[in-house]
Amino acid sequence: MTELAVLLPLLAFLALAVGFGVVLRRAGRIVARTREVENFRSSVRELAARIDQSLEGAVGRIDAVRRQQLAADTIGATIEAATDAIERYADEARALHGPPAAQAIRDDLVAELERADRALKMVDHGATILAQVIRRGRELEAQTSIKRGYLNLVHAREAIIRHAARAAELDAKLEAAPAEPPATARAPRP
Repeated sequence: MTELAVLLPLLAFLALAVGFGVVLRRAGRIVARTREVENFRSSVRELAARIDQSLEGAVGRIDAVRRQQLAADTIGATIEAATDAIERYADEARALHGPPAAQAIRDDLVAELERADRALKMVDHGATILAQVIRRGRELEAQTSIKRGYLNLVHAREAIIRHAARAAELDAKLEAAPAEPPATARAPRP
């Protein structure tokens, strides 16, 4: 009987200790997940703000060339600086880590930065042609290239802002995202 009187409080203490350990472990997971989500949110917010600031100047100068307020040969340094910045931002976006649900946001950011890079190359192509124009047929091609590049750059900038807003809405309570089946390639149109 005395053994039972000693054993019961020990078992109760052991059960409470195990329960307390389980609660602490789950609380630790929640804190870690919340910290991970908050780090991702702040990283995306800061990156999006720097991207927006960098592209704002480039978009303004490209628009001035598009409207023929600036000469096409004056935009080369702006395009080069913006292209360099976009490449650095894309590398930084690829290095972002967050919960599994944040992977889609990161991939979308990288895709939009690659779109902005292609847009800048298109503007550079048009500005180069416009600076060397001899015949009128090439001038139309140059203006079209600049306009399309400008519009793609504006749309990429807006999409980056939307993705940053998605990151800000990311919920820390999300469990690991289920693995998505790989996307199948579409058959080419006949």
